[in-house]
Parts: sequence; C-alpha cells; structure tokens
Amino acid sequence: MMKVKTPTKGKIKRALEKRAPKLVETGKKTLILQGTKTSGVLNSVLTEIYHLKKGSAVRYTRKNDNVRPFESGGETSLEFFSLKTDCSIFVFGSHAKKRPNNLVIGRMYDHHIYDLVEVGVENFKSMESYSYDKKISPRIGSKPFIVFVGEGFENVEELKHLKEVLLDLLRGEVVESLNIAGIDRAYVCTAVSSNRVFLTHCALRLKRSGTIVPRMELVEVGPSMDLVMRRHRLPNEGLRKEAMKTSIDKPKKKEKNVSQDAIQGKIGKIYIPDQKVGDMKVINKSKGVKRERREAKLNRDGHGLASKKLKESI
Repeated sequence: MMKVKTPTKGKIKRALEKRAPKLVETGKKTLILQGTKTSGVLNSVLTEIYHLKKGSAVRYTRKNDNVRPFESGGETSLEFFSLKTDCSIFVFGSHAKKRPNNLVIGRMYDHHIYDLVEVGVENFKSMESYSYDKKISPRIGSKPFIVFVGEGFENVEELKHLKEVLLDLLRGEVVESLNIAGIDRAYVCTAVSSNRVFLTHCALRLKRSGTIVPRMELVEVGPSMDLVMRRHRLPNEGLRKEAMKTSIDKPKKKEKNVSQDAIQGKIGKIYIPDQKVGDMKVINKSKGVKRERREAKLNRDGHGLASKKLKESI
C-alpha cells in the first residue's frame, strides 16, 4: 500500500485546502500551452487569448512532446501542469497536416481531465488589424458580456458543449452584483452552421438614451476567428455527478420569541421568572439605622465598663 504523508505544518495545510475542490468555486485560472509543432496563426491565437485572460492565466512557451489530448497516456503531463499551476481550464495549440491550426480546450476536475473540445481556427484577425479609438479599449480584468447567437447552441449537441466550455473560459470570476458602468467588453459567439462558430471580441461604448439605462454600441476590437468543430469528449456520468455536487441550503433556524414588524422592525419578547421578594435578603444602609446601631453599641460598652468597676470594687 502507498504511504500517504499528511502535512504537519499549518501553512502547508492551508495551501492544500486552498487548492482542494470546493462546493463554491472561485475564479478559474487558465493554462495556455502548445505542442511540438505550431503555426504563426496559432501562436498569435494563443498569445491573444493570454492577453485577454491576463491576470488569471499561465502561459507556457516551450514545446511539449508528451501532451496529446484525446490519447491514452497523453494526458498525464496536462494533469501534472494543472496541479503545478493550480489551473482548472487549459488551451492547447498544435499544428499538423491532418488537423491544421488545432485548438483543444479542456476543463479539469480535481486536476484530472473532465471534458475536451477540439476546434480548428480559420479566418483569424488579430487586435492589431483593427483600428478604433484607444480610449474605449477594454481594461484588463474587466467583466465581459457573453452573447450566444443562433439556434445551434440549443439544438446541436457539439455546439451545446462548446458553449459551456467557452463560458468557463471567458467569463472570469463569478460575482453576485455588477455595475453597468464597469462593463466595457463583450464576446459575441454566432453559430454560422451546425459545426462552425464565429467568435469576436467587442468594446462597449455607452451613450445617452434618455433613460436610466444607457444605450450601448459595439465596436469590434479583435481578435476574431472562426471555430470549426472537430472532436469533443463529454465526461462520464459518475464524474459529472461528483463535479456538479452543490451544497445543500440548510433551513434557517427559527428564532424563538422574535417577530418582525413593518414599522418597529425586529421585536423580541423577554420572559422574567417570578421574583420571591419575601426570601430576599434586604440590606438596609440608611443613616437612621446606622445611628441606632451606634447607640446600641455604646450602651453595651457602657454597661460592660460598669460591671468591670463593680468587680474591682468588690
């Protein structure tokens, strides 16, 4: 049997707990790497994805011979890199005659491969090929709108899977509330056909509309590309159930003797037990009582002195 060493230091325990799977996940980090052979187009794609995800992405520029998704034994290095960098989603680029400009996007669960989507990149346009006012360029780390246009994302199984993966890749950290003034970018995904999706990156320009909600205009800032579906692999049912596990919302414990009022707010009732006044020891420290005690003490002292004198005289 393998011997499992448990950490003894608190710092190591906290670091392992931070990396462990959680019921409520925080923002996902992205690992971007490449295979033994890539093209100029694919290098530009990986570089611009890294710039879009800057702050929550790790970029490996060396060639990786052992990384071969969709093949048995070719996923061990990916799982090792995921554990090393604490990344739960990866983008892997490779180029071959059979599959040119190949992009594999995958998700991890507990640093093991969860699912995979393979697409081909066509009609790529970089950010530098677009001319626009630099004042409206999106800020690093800003929260984006993500728009999916087309019935294919609801009807075609491959596009449904691609939609889930793109959402995890592009959305960033999950937040509960959002300020509209802070949104300055949008990703638009259009299902052109049953196996082709047009992806573009746009900046948002806010203009007056005469109401509280401003009018928004989209300005294409790049990059943009066509993603052609090739292969995809869904997770098995057992792994899906384990990954989709959520915390059970415990019912709120009922507070006794507490009620809510629309005007007064929170109202509480306090129950005081019966006070047994007859059994209580009353300490009376009034001045009159003190004077009586002093007089009684003087009388006792005077009587004692008189008795002593009598004894001496006898």
